[in-house]
Amino acid sequence: MTTLTDASRLCVGIDVSKDKLDVDWSDDRPPFTADNTPDGHAQIVRVLSPLGIHRIVVEATGGYDRPIVAELAAAALPVAVVNPRQVRDFARATGRLAKTDAIDAKVLALFAIAIQPPLRPLDDAQTQAFAELLARRRQLVQMRVAEGNRFAQAQAKKVKQSIAKVIKVLDRQIEDIDDDLNKLIQESPIWRVKEELLTSVKGVGTTTARTLLAELPELGSLSRQEIAALVGVAPFNRDSGQFRGKRMIRGGRAVVRNVLYMATLVAAQFNPVIRNYYHRLQTAGKRKKVALVACMRKLLVTLNAILRTQKPWRSPNVYA
Repeated sequence: MTTLTDASRLCVGIDVSKDKLDVDWSDDRPPFTADNTPDGHAQIVRVLSPLGIHRIVVEATGGYDRPIVAELAAAALPVAVVNPRQVRDFARATGRLAKTDAIDAKVLALFAIAIQPPLRPLDDAQTQAFAELLARRRQLVQMRVAEGNRFAQAQAKKVKQSIAKVIKVLDRQIEDIDDDLNKLIQESPIWRVKEELLTSVKGVGTTTARTLLAELPELGSLSRQEIAALVGVAPFNRDSGQFRGKRMIRGGRAVVRNVLYMATLVAAQFNPVIRNYYHRLQTAGKRKKVALVACMRKLLVTLNAILRTQKPWRSPNVYA
Protein backbone atom coordinates (compact mmCIF):
# COMPACT_ATOMS: atom_id res chain seq x y z
CA MET A 1 0.00 0.00 0.00
CA THR A 2 1.36 3.42 -0.96
CA THR A 3 1.99 5.80 1.94
CA LEU A 4 2.92 9.43 2.21
CA THR A 5 6.52 8.47 2.82
CA ASP A 6 6.98 6.26 -0.24
CA ALA A 7 9.75 7.76 -2.37
CA SER A 8 7.72 6.97 -5.50
CA ARG A 9 4.96 9.26 -4.16
CA LEU A 10 7.12 12.05 -2.79
CA CYS A 11 5.42 15.43 -3.29
CA VAL A 12 6.72 18.93 -2.71
CA GLY A 13 4.99 22.19 -1.85
CA ILE A 14 6.57 25.55 -2.65
CA ASP A 15 5.10 28.65 -1.02
CA VAL A 16 5.93 31.69 -3.14
CA SER A 17 6.38 35.26 -1.96
CA LYS A 18 8.03 38.22 -3.61
CA ASP A 19 11.46 37.63 -2.06
CA LYS A 20 11.62 33.99 -0.98
CA LEU A 21 10.45 30.45 -1.64
CA ASP A 22 9.60 28.06 1.20
CA VAL A 23 9.95 24.39 0.23
CA ASP A 24 8.49 21.46 2.19
CA TRP A 25 7.79 17.80 1.63
CA SER A 26 4.95 15.31 2.00
CA ASP A 27 7.15 13.26 4.33
CA ASP A 28 9.34 14.20 7.31
CA ARG A 29 12.30 15.69 5.44
CA PRO A 30 13.38 19.08 6.80
CA PRO A 31 12.00 22.08 4.88
CA PHE A 32 14.26 24.76 3.45
CA THR A 33 14.05 28.29 2.09
CA ALA A 34 15.55 29.76 -1.09
CA ASP A 35 15.60 33.25 -2.52
CA ASN A 36 13.07 34.01 -5.26
CA THR A 37 15.94 34.77 -7.63
CA PRO A 38 17.63 32.86 -10.46
CA ASP A 39 20.21 31.49 -8.00
CA GLY A 40 17.43 30.38 -5.63
CA HIS A 41 15.55 28.72 -8.47
CA ALA A 42 18.69 26.86 -9.53
CA GLN A 43 19.20 25.70 -5.94
CA ILE A 44 15.68 24.23 -5.78
CA VAL A 45 16.09 22.49 -9.13
CA ARG A 46 19.40 20.98 -7.98
CA VAL A 47 17.80 19.61 -4.81
CA LEU A 48 14.65 18.22 -6.45
CA SER A 49 15.96 16.86 -9.76
CA PRO A 50 17.60 13.64 -8.49
CA LEU A 51 14.73 12.63 -6.17
CA GLY A 52 12.10 11.34 -8.60
CA ILE A 53 9.48 13.76 -7.36
CA HIS A 54 5.89 12.67 -8.03
CA ARG A 55 4.39 16.16 -8.05
CA ILE A 56 5.33 19.74 -7.11
CA VAL A 57 2.54 22.16 -6.22
CA VAL A 58 2.84 25.94 -6.41
CA GLU A 59 0.06 28.45 -5.75
CA ALA A 60 -0.76 31.04 -8.40
CA THR A 61 0.47 34.31 -6.85
CA GLY A 62 -0.14 36.95 -9.48
CA GLY A 63 3.18 36.58 -11.29
CA TYR A 64 5.72 35.85 -8.53
CA ASP A 65 5.28 32.13 -9.19
CA ARG A 66 6.10 32.26 -12.92
CA PRO A 67 9.93 32.24 -12.78
CA ILE A 68 10.20 29.23 -10.46
CA VAL A 69 7.47 27.36 -12.36
CA ALA A 70 9.35 28.03 -15.59
CA GLU A 71 12.60 26.70 -14.11
CA LEU A 72 10.91 23.57 -12.76
CA ALA A 73 9.18 22.87 -16.07
CA ALA A 74 12.39 23.47 -18.00
CA ALA A 75 14.06 20.86 -15.80
CA ALA A 76 11.24 18.40 -16.69
CA LEU A 77 10.00 18.36 -13.10
CA PRO A 78 6.24 17.66 -12.62
CA VAL A 79 4.78 20.99 -11.48
CA ALA A 80 1.14 21.95 -10.97
CA VAL A 81 -0.06 25.53 -10.44
CA VAL A 82 -3.17 25.61 -8.23
CA ASN A 83 -5.79 28.07 -7.05
CA PRO A 84 -4.96 29.41 -3.54
CA ARG A 85 -8.60 29.14 -2.53
CA GLN A 86 -8.57 25.38 -3.10
CA VAL A 87 -5.52 25.05 -0.89
CA ARG A 88 -7.03 27.11 1.94
CA ASP A 89 -10.22 25.02 1.78
CA PHE A 90 -8.07 21.89 2.01
CA ALA A 91 -6.16 23.35 4.98
CA ARG A 92 -9.37 24.13 6.86
CA ALA A 93 -10.79 20.69 6.08
CA THR A 94 -7.69 19.06 7.59
CA GLY A 95 -7.67 21.30 10.66
CA ARG A 96 -4.64 23.37 9.73
CA LEU A 97 -5.89 26.83 10.63
CA ALA A 98 -2.59 28.59 11.35
CA LYS A 99 -0.96 30.36 8.43
CA THR A 100 2.71 31.12 7.87
CA ASP A 101 4.87 30.67 4.78
CA ALA A 102 6.44 27.53 6.24
CA ILE A 103 3.06 26.05 7.17
CA ASP A 104 1.69 26.91 3.74
CA ALA A 105 4.52 24.99 2.08
CA LYS A 106 3.72 21.87 4.12
CA VAL A 107 0.00 22.23 3.32
CA LEU A 108 0.84 22.47 -0.37
CA ALA A 109 2.87 19.27 -0.19
CA LEU A 110 0.04 17.41 1.55
CA PHE A 111 -2.47 18.91 -0.90
CA ALA A 112 -0.33 17.56 -3.75
CA ILE A 113 -0.40 13.99 -2.53
CA ALA A 114 -4.03 14.00 -1.36
CA ILE A 115 -5.66 15.82 -4.28
CA GLN A 116 -3.22 15.00 -7.13
CA PRO A 117 -3.89 18.25 -9.03
CA PRO A 118 -3.43 17.90 -12.79
CA LEU A 119 -0.10 18.94 -14.22
CA ARG A 120 -0.62 22.07 -16.29
CA PRO A 121 1.49 22.70 -19.38
CA LEU A 122 3.72 25.72 -18.90
CA ASP A 123 2.88 28.82 -20.89
CA ASP A 124 5.82 29.76 -23.07
CA ALA A 125 7.23 33.29 -23.07
CA GLN A 126 5.00 34.35 -25.96
CA THR A 127 1.86 33.12 -24.20
CA GLN A 128 2.86 34.89 -20.99
CA ALA A 129 3.41 38.13 -22.90
CA PHE A 130 0.02 37.65 -24.55
CA ALA A 131 -1.67 37.13 -21.17
CA GLU A 132 -0.02 40.23 -19.70
CA LEU A 133 -1.12 42.35 -22.67
CA LEU A 134 -4.68 41.11 -22.27
CA ALA A 135 -4.61 41.90 -18.55
CA ARG A 136 -3.35 45.41 -19.30
CA ARG A 137 -6.08 45.87 -21.90
CA ARG A 138 -8.72 44.92 -19.33
CA GLN A 139 -7.27 47.49 -16.91
CA LEU A 140 -7.32 50.21 -19.57
CA VAL A 141 -10.89 49.39 -20.56
CA GLN A 142 -11.98 49.62 -16.93
CA MET A 143 -10.29 53.02 -16.62
CA ARG A 144 -11.93 54.12 -19.89
CA VAL A 145 -15.37 53.19 -18.58
CA ALA A 146 -14.73 55.00 -15.29
CA GLU A 147 -13.58 58.15 -17.08
CA GLY A 148 -16.58 57.98 -19.39
CA ASN A 149 -18.89 57.88 -16.36
CA ARG A 150 -17.09 60.87 -14.83
CA PHE A 151 -17.39 62.80 -18.08
CA ALA A 152 -21.14 62.20 -18.14
CA GLN A 153 -21.50 63.54 -14.59
CA ALA A 154 -19.11 66.49 -14.84
CA GLN A 155 -20.51 70.02 -15.19
CA ALA A 156 -17.47 72.29 -15.24
CA LYS A 157 -15.94 72.88 -18.67
CA LYS A 158 -12.36 72.52 -17.39
CA VAL A 159 -13.18 69.18 -15.78
CA LYS A 160 -14.78 67.87 -18.96
CA GLN A 161 -11.73 68.96 -20.97
CA SER A 162 -9.41 67.21 -18.53
CA ILE A 163 -11.42 63.98 -18.65
CA ALA A 164 -11.62 64.11 -22.45
CA LYS A 165 -7.83 64.29 -22.68
CA VAL A 166 -7.44 61.26 -20.43
CA ILE A 167 -10.02 59.32 -22.46
CA LYS A 168 -8.11 60.13 -25.63
CA VAL A 169 -4.89 58.77 -24.12
CA LEU A 170 -6.66 55.62 -22.91
CA ASP A 171 -8.22 55.02 -26.33
CA ARG A 172 -4.80 55.34 -27.93
CA GLN A 173 -3.28 52.91 -25.41
CA ILE A 174 -6.04 50.37 -26.07
CA GLU A 175 -5.48 50.66 -29.81
CA ASP A 176 -1.73 50.13 -29.35
CA ILE A 177 -2.30 47.00 -27.28
CA ASP A 178 -4.78 45.68 -29.85
CA ASP A 179 -2.08 46.16 -32.50
CA ASP A 180 0.41 44.23 -30.33
CA LEU A 181 -2.10 41.43 -29.79
CA ASN A 182 -2.80 41.23 -33.51
CA LYS A 183 0.92 41.01 -34.18
CA LEU A 184 1.37 38.17 -31.69
CA ILE A 185 -1.56 36.28 -33.22
CA GLN A 186 -0.18 36.68 -36.73
CA GLU A 187 3.29 35.54 -35.63
CA SER A 188 1.91 32.28 -34.26
CA PRO A 189 0.29 29.99 -36.86
CA ILE A 190 -1.16 27.83 -34.07
CA TRP A 191 -2.82 30.78 -32.34
CA ARG A 192 -4.07 32.15 -35.65
CA VAL A 193 -5.80 28.86 -36.46
CA LYS A 194 -7.24 28.57 -32.95
CA GLU A 195 -8.57 32.13 -33.03
CA GLU A 196 -10.24 31.47 -36.39
CA LEU A 197 -11.81 28.28 -35.03
CA LEU A 198 -13.14 29.98 -31.89
CA THR A 199 -14.51 33.03 -33.68
CA SER A 200 -16.35 30.78 -36.14
CA VAL A 201 -18.97 30.45 -33.39
CA LYS A 202 -21.58 33.21 -33.46
CA GLY A 203 -21.25 35.28 -30.29
CA VAL A 204 -17.52 34.69 -29.85
CA GLY A 205 -15.45 37.73 -30.80
CA THR A 206 -11.71 38.32 -30.85
CA THR A 207 -11.55 39.49 -27.21
CA THR A 208 -13.26 36.32 -26.00
CA ALA A 209 -11.13 34.10 -28.24
CA ARG A 210 -7.88 35.74 -27.16
CA THR A 211 -8.77 35.58 -23.48
CA LEU A 212 -9.49 31.87 -23.85
CA LEU A 213 -6.16 31.32 -25.64
CA ALA A 214 -4.22 33.11 -22.90
CA GLU A 215 -6.14 32.14 -19.76
CA LEU A 216 -7.45 28.68 -20.66
CA PRO A 217 -4.67 26.78 -22.49
CA GLU A 218 -6.37 23.49 -21.51
CA LEU A 219 -9.29 24.25 -23.87
CA GLY A 220 -9.58 21.43 -26.36
CA SER A 221 -7.61 18.91 -24.30
CA LEU A 222 -10.09 18.14 -21.48
CA SER A 223 -13.48 16.44 -21.31
CA ARG A 224 -16.65 18.53 -21.23
CA GLN A 225 -17.04 17.87 -17.49
CA GLU A 226 -13.43 18.78 -16.72
CA ILE A 227 -13.42 22.02 -18.73
CA ALA A 228 -16.73 23.15 -17.16
CA ALA A 229 -15.39 22.51 -13.65
CA LEU A 230 -12.07 24.23 -14.44
CA VAL A 231 -13.79 27.43 -15.59
CA GLY A 232 -16.35 27.30 -12.78
CA VAL A 233 -19.60 26.81 -14.71
CA ALA A 234 -20.33 23.28 -13.46
CA PRO A 235 -23.02 23.35 -10.74
CA PHE A 236 -22.28 21.46 -7.53
CA ASN A 237 -24.90 19.78 -5.36
CA ARG A 238 -25.60 21.19 -1.89
CA ASP A 239 -27.48 18.27 -0.34
CA SER A 240 -27.26 16.87 3.17
CA GLY A 241 -29.64 14.31 4.68
CA GLN A 242 -33.17 15.44 3.92
CA PHE A 243 -31.99 18.89 2.83
CA ARG A 244 -31.85 19.58 -0.88
CA GLY A 245 -30.12 22.85 -1.62
CA LYS A 246 -29.83 24.76 -4.86
CA ARG A 247 -27.05 23.64 -7.15
CA MET A 248 -24.45 26.40 -7.42
CA ILE A 249 -21.30 27.16 -9.38
CA ARG A 250 -18.15 28.17 -7.53
CA GLY A 251 -14.41 28.53 -7.99
CA GLY A 252 -12.88 28.42 -11.45
CA ARG A 253 -11.22 31.15 -13.48
CA ALA A 254 -13.08 34.41 -13.05
CA VAL A 255 -11.47 36.17 -16.02
CA VAL A 256 -12.54 33.38 -18.38
CA ARG A 257 -16.00 33.23 -16.83
CA ASN A 258 -16.50 36.98 -17.27
CA VAL A 259 -15.74 37.00 -21.01
CA LEU A 260 -17.74 33.80 -21.46
CA TYR A 261 -20.73 35.49 -19.83
CA MET A 262 -20.57 38.44 -22.23
CA ALA A 263 -20.20 36.10 -25.20
CA THR A 264 -23.21 34.10 -24.02
CA LEU A 265 -25.38 37.24 -23.84
CA VAL A 266 -24.59 37.87 -27.50
CA ALA A 267 -24.97 34.20 -28.46
CA ALA A 268 -28.37 34.04 -26.75
CA GLN A 269 -29.56 36.57 -29.33
CA PHE A 270 -27.69 35.65 -32.50
CA ASN A 271 -26.49 32.04 -32.20
CA PRO A 272 -29.44 29.79 -33.11
CA VAL A 273 -28.22 26.86 -30.98
CA ILE A 274 -27.65 28.90 -27.82
CA ARG A 275 -30.76 31.03 -28.43
CA ASN A 276 -33.03 27.98 -28.78
CA TYR A 277 -31.46 26.33 -25.75
CA TYR A 278 -31.94 29.51 -23.69
CA HIS A 279 -35.61 29.83 -24.68
CA ARG A 280 -36.20 26.13 -23.99
CA LEU A 281 -34.82 26.48 -20.47
CA GLN A 282 -36.91 29.56 -19.76
CA THR A 283 -40.03 27.82 -21.08
CA ALA A 284 -39.26 24.98 -18.68
CA GLY A 285 -39.38 27.50 -15.82
CA LYS A 286 -35.66 28.08 -15.23
CA ARG A 287 -34.70 31.47 -13.83
CA LYS A 288 -32.89 33.80 -16.22
CA LYS A 289 -29.57 33.53 -14.36
CA VAL A 290 -29.75 29.75 -14.22
CA ALA A 291 -30.54 29.58 -17.94
CA LEU A 292 -27.63 31.88 -18.78
CA VAL A 293 -25.16 29.80 -16.77
CA ALA A 294 -26.39 26.67 -18.54
CA CYS A 295 -25.86 28.45 -21.87
CA MET A 296 -22.36 29.49 -20.77
CA ARG A 297 -21.58 25.86 -20.08
CA LYS A 298 -23.00 24.77 -23.44
CA LEU A 299 -21.00 27.45 -25.28
CA LEU A 300 -17.81 26.46 -23.44
CA VAL A 301 -18.33 22.77 -24.23
CA THR A 302 -18.89 23.70 -27.87
CA LEU A 303 -15.64 25.68 -28.01
CA ASN A 304 -13.80 22.84 -26.28
CA ALA A 305 -15.06 20.36 -28.88
CA ILE A 306 -14.15 22.70 -31.74
CA LEU A 307 -10.53 22.98 -30.65
CA ARG A 308 -10.35 19.24 -29.98
CA THR A 309 -11.70 18.33 -33.42
CA GLN A 310 -10.07 21.29 -35.20
CA LYS A 311 -13.31 21.83 -37.13
CA PRO A 312 -15.08 25.22 -37.30
CA TRP A 313 -18.63 25.63 -36.06
CA ARG A 314 -21.11 24.51 -38.69
CA SER A 315 -23.69 21.96 -37.66
CA PRO A 316 -25.63 22.62 -34.42
CA ASN A 317 -25.82 18.90 -33.74
CA VAL A 318 -22.08 18.19 -33.83
CA TYR A 319 -21.26 19.82 -30.48
CA ALA A 320 -24.55 19.36 -28.62
